[in-house]
Amino acid sequence: MAAAPARRTVIEHCAVATVDAADTEYAEGHVVVADGLIESVGPGPAPGGLAGVERRVDATGHLATPGLVNTHHHFYQWITRGRATDSNLFDWLVALYPVWARIDEPMVRAAAQGSLAMMARGGVTTAADHHYIYPRGTGDLSGAIIDSAAATGVRLTLARGSMDLGESDGGLPPDFAVESLDDALAATAETVDRHHDPAPDAMVQVAVAPCSPFSVSTELLRQGAELARSKGVRLHTHGSETVEEEKFCHEKFDMGPTDYFSSTGWLGEDVWMAHCVHMNDSDIDAFARTGTGVAHCPSSNARLAAGIARVPDLLARGVPVGLGVDGTASNEAGELHTELRNALLVNRLGPHRERALTARQALRLGTAGGARVLGRQRHIGSLEPGKQADLVLWRMDTVAHASIADPVTALVFGAPAPVTLSLVGGRPVVADGVLSRVDESEIAAATRREARRLAELA
Repeated sequence: MAAAPARRTVIEHCAVATVDAADTEYAEGHVVVADGLIESVGPGPAPGGLAGVERRVDATGHLATPGLVNTHHHFYQWITRGRATDSNLFDWLVALYPVWARIDEPMVRAAAQGSLAMMARGGVTTAADHHYIYPRGTGDLSGAIIDSAAATGVRLTLARGSMDLGESDGGLPPDFAVESLDDALAATAETVDRHHDPAPDAMVQVAVAPCSPFSVSTELLRQGAELARSKGVRLHTHGSETVEEEKFCHEKFDMGPTDYFSSTGWLGEDVWMAHCVHMNDSDIDAFARTGTGVAHCPSSNARLAAGIARVPDLLARGVPVGLGVDGTASNEAGELHTELRNALLVNRLGPHRERALTARQALRLGTAGGARVLGRQRHIGSLEPGKQADLVLWRMDTVAHASIADPVTALVFGAPAPVTLSLVGGRPVVADGVLSRVDESEIAAATRREARRLAELA
């Protein structure tokens, strides 16, 4: 019996930015999706005579790109936006930890739904959530995050975080918001065993992610790295975010953050760190030598006055760099596509000025760069035959963009572009500009309700 023809979606008549190794682009091209994979990409209309075409999209006036890849976030913060708006990182954490310590499963579920909805409607097809607060007796928080991603249709890397230094041990969070060393390691191992999928088309992957040098013990970092490598998963944490963190590391460990991470096994091709703002040449060399990745979060870095990360220098040395929203209590917009623009503009305020980043480098940070940081570059991050069909159609013929001739320039330099269609593995997440699997109004009501409940408890 002959095999059934592939189920195909044909997208035609749009500009295409593949973000492949050669930065191949087509002023007018096509993308053919077959059974969840990209079958062909090229100039002009799609090949004729294709069987099994279930959907044909006339994408005139649009730009097709790979789906955006968010490499760092804290979904739970969606319900604490707008607090401590004039604080640096440490003061902000002191103000918010007592509030976050009151979260429970319904709150985390609603916050994850809000965070994912905002990103998905803005072109994100893969998201990473670093969740590190697990108050005792508050339900299955990791499960709530994973369920929310499944409902939205977005791929998820759950960075299962942990903290074991409460206030009584010199840490910032309240004692009842942290775990013991053994409990953190055991819960993290259970999350990996239960949820991590190593397959090319995986919708959920898990990373081992102790929170930061000032909220976890050296032993949790060391044993966390050993756990991750024994199970073949990636490692994630915050690193070199502020001058206060650098001072803390020198005072407590007699070394800077990068050397401290190196001493605990936290440099390598299977590691990525958020922020990495305060890095000297030696730090950058260490990341380049070991292949350690960076999640660049320009809006959050600016919101908390952390500084300007040396992204041009990191890229010049070959360090993997992607983009992150970071938590929405320090980036209230909660959108990754605005980070393309902010990454470019903020880095031009640094010493490289107008040569810091181009529009195409910014787009690469948000797509192929992010895929590399998450260790998924073989399967997502560019529009190439054989890769997962994670792609976005951005509308470029509205008044906001129509007068900008180059569509990539329009996407990065211009106002946030509407997303007409977003596919994850060939399945619509956004269709005709609307989230196709979840109801935005219901999510908005749930996040408002849970934000008020948390405020009352706190």
